[in-house]
Amino acid sequence: MKQIYNFRGIAVVCTMAMLFLSCQDNYKRVGEEAVKKIYPRGVVEDFVLTYTETPEKLGSEDDGSSRVMAVLSGPVRNDFEQLSFPYQTFPEGLLVEIFNEKNEKTTIEADYGVLYSKTSIVDLRGNVLIKGDDGKKLATSQLYYDRGNEWAFTQEKFTFTNPDDGTVMDGEGMDIQKDLKFLNAHKTYGLMLIKEENKEEKND
Repeated sequence: MKQIYNFRGIAVVCTMAMLFLSCQDNYKRVGEEAVKKIYPRGVVEDFVLTYTETPEKLGSEDDGSSRVMAVLSGPVRNDFEQLSFPYQTFPEGLLVEIFNEKNEKTTIEADYGVLYSKTSIVDLRGNVLIKGDDGKKLATSQLYYDRGNEWAFTQEKFTFTNPDDGTVMDGEGMDIQKDLKFLNAHKTYGLMLIKEENKEEKND
């Protein structure tokens, strides 16, 4: 009886091993077949993309003109617009210039970027730096910019510099208005450097 149980045990182990190897082999082949290299539809060098806004209701052609909202530029743009979820990549860096109603400019720089066409979201990575028209700066390693809602957000660590009051704030995770006039920090830590007031101002 012990021999029968031993043989049964060996048979079960062998069967499980065969099933495992079979599944592993099938998974491997399916995986290799599923991974297909995707090539861009086009590659553009030294590109400039300009996004404008035109008033919805115009009495005539002379009643209004389009306003530049954002300008994207960089050395290389790979176009994957032929896919069901179209996007563009900027492997050698990206500069985004954003303009408000007063034509005040905010710039965003990054080492790498991805623009998702359907959602109008730009994924910026590597040495991301936002500079406001008033001198405010925000530095982080990764940032999402929502062009539709004119909002930026990240879950990474950041440093925010405000020259108006001389403060430097470190934190982790935040969402911010495009012109850096409003920032909601999820977590702050470390030192917050605050510029000292002049003695004359204190005496007043």
